[in-house]
Amino acid sequence: MFVVVISFPPIKVGKEAEFLQWFASSNQAFSEFKGFLSRRLLKPLAGGNYAAIVEFETQSEFRDMHSSPVHDLAGTQVVPLFDGNPTPTFYEVISGQYK
Repeated sequence: MFVVVISFPPIKVGKEAEFLQWFASSNQAFSEFKGFLSRRLLKPLAGGNYAAIVEFETQSEFRDMHSSPVHDLAGTQVVPLFDGNPTPTFYEVISGQYK
């Protein structure tokens, strides 16, 4: 399994509702891609910035989504909502357990 943890930059004042709406609609679009497993938004409990966990079956399938026009469109829609750029960190799952 391939996992990306995305640290989002601060959201511009007054743009949080638009960001949450974007995340929900982009989830729907990305879920149509082969290998998609999940995409979850994390809100910090004690202040700070949102983060997301994205899971695909393989890195190659993630790359296919990431290089698609669908992803490009989602990026152009969300960038104006941020003060900065998202920072992704990539992982390969080597051990774990699901219930």
